[in-house]
Amino acid sequence: MTTSGPARDGLRLSPFRGLRYVPERVGSLAAVTSPPYDVVVRPDGLRHLETADPHNIVRLILPQAAGFADPHRQAAETLRTWRAEGVLAADPEPALYVYEQCSGDFLQRGIIGALRLSPPEEGIVLPHEGVMQEIVEDRAALMRETAANLEPLLLTYRGNGGEVGATAVIERTVHRPPLLSTTTEDSVSHRLWAVTDPAELAEAATDLGGHQALIADGHHRWATYLRLRAEHDAPGPWDSGLVLLVDTARYPLRVRAIHRVLHRLPVAAAVAALEGAFRVRKVDGPLPKALEALAAAVEGTETAEAGDASAAGSTAPASGARTADSSAAGGGNAYLLAGDGGFHLVDRPDPALLARTIPADRPEAWRTLDATVLHSTLLDHVWQVSDSPDHIGYIHDVAAAVDKAQRHGGTAVLMHPVREDVVRELAQQGVTMPRKSTSFGPKPATGLVLRSLDLG
Repeated sequence: MTTSGPARDGLRLSPFRGLRYVPERVGSLAAVTSPPYDVVVRPDGLRHLETADPHNIVRLILPQAAGFADPHRQAAETLRTWRAEGVLAADPEPALYVYEQCSGDFLQRGIIGALRLSPPEEGIVLPHEGVMQEIVEDRAALMRETAANLEPLLLTYRGNGGEVGATAVIERTVHRPPLLSTTTEDSVSHRLWAVTDPAELAEAATDLGGHQALIADGHHRWATYLRLRAEHDAPGPWDSGLVLLVDTARYPLRVRAIHRVLHRLPVAAAVAALEGAFRVRKVDGPLPKALEALAAAVEGTETAEAGDASAAGSTAPASGARTADSSAAGGGNAYLLAGDGGFHLVDRPDPALLARTIPADRPEAWRTLDATVLHSTLLDHVWQVSDSPDHIGYIHDVAAAVDKAQRHGGTAVLMHPVREDVVRELAQQGVTMPRKSTSFGPKPATGLVLRSLDLG
């Protein structure tokens, strides 16, 4: 949806008084930031962040219950203490915040504000993945106790490319001195500006009021926002939630896959169960080379040499394979299994098996997603693995997924990303993809600006 109607017809992004770290009270701004809560690899990444600085934001977004029966209450107490001690301080006036991330030749800019929450049926904010209620409950408990939005969701919209509007405000703002500038240990530089001029705020609001947004990252937090708003009858700060809006017509995001680690399924058992259902071939490592084989299989660009070299020890379905262009990702469904020191390319599913296991009442683009086939066919039917934290881990970093599978005797299922246009097409149809189907990025660093609900 792109319209020229009033702001109530689309996105309603409001300024707020940001709560930010006081640079003089912390070791460095980089040392107090964190990836989003669901990207932190635990326990190693959590410990690393906790020791980077005693005031690292991870102590708020992933509190550990040392000395507290309730970790969420501990986070609330920590937040109160940091504010009382001047570690965190509120900006003097409400603002929209322009946020920039830069790494090498990649540049992303967006605008952070308090977005008015809208019912799903209005189609203003489009989710594309399902959520797990236990995670929503956990995030809701944290937000209730802290009365704060601790990290922004990442939303995308398609701007009009004009010289007036939110993106134009962003491009003018970045020529001014920033509020803060820091470079995190992943070599990404971050800059933040405050926009307080009434004319510029109105310009951005008018433009955004004609757009809808796609949730790129933060489905559980968006569901949490909606749940908490429903708990409050009177209008107030719970009617809005902290978001970063990125115009992907100007700044396209990267789309990566989220990988699975099957904790209790060894690779040998996973491969054995695939006989007659999928083709399975050993492929050479190291990991980057094996990932190239996965990309080639998905894109339908495998060479005869690769096929011949992998023939030994391979299995294939008895009833043939789908055509290479049948997948929404660009080729046939394909996965890379790891965890036993080697790599196994899994592709060419049996069409009869897919027909039995994939729901037929969904669009073709949904039925051919790698994530759909993985969950409906492989996990539910072939491997019979329950989609619960005890059985499946979701890890964004491919090397971390392989390492975890190797250390614990499980199977890493490495995925290929879905194109953004496929995600948007399904979301506009109201079709929900399997959860954790995509990883849009780069994700905003957590800790640069917070929204405390007692500040409005």
